[in-house]
Amino acid sequence: MPPPPREAPRPPKRLDAVPGTPFGVVHLDVPPVTSGLAIGSLVVGIASILVSLLVLCFGAAGRNYGGAWAAGAFTVLGVIAGTAAVVAGLLARRQIRRPAPPPAVRFTGRGLALAGLSCGGAGLLISLAGLVLALVVQIT
Repeated sequence: MPPPPREAPRPPKRLDAVPGTPFGVVHLDVPPVTSGLAIGSLVVGIASILVSLLVLCFGAAGRNYGGAWAAGAFTVLGVIAGTAAVVAGLLARRQIRRPAPPPAVRFTGRGLALAGLSCGGAGLLISLAGLVLALVVQIT
């Protein structure tokens, strides 16, 4: 199997001479990296929506299938996942917004963080709505 192709060497961003010596300091250009917090926020937000749909299904199933108990148990999971997605999305947006000096890594993924925030919030709200539906069906 042949070795993977080598990347073309990137030119240095800046070269500063060290006074009094024949040496210099090279500042390399570091390519931006997608934020892991943003990716995690989106994944957990989507999982929160899926769990919240399960809460809605158990809530609509009614008391014949133990709907309120099952919906309550899955609501806890949906609320935890939704809250984690919102927190991770907010942390990712802060990480992406933060200015990075030249040798540090710059982060991208603002859209992923925003999508994770919105999916987490939607999953949180749908989970709570499913719990309310389960309790209303249980009482009536």
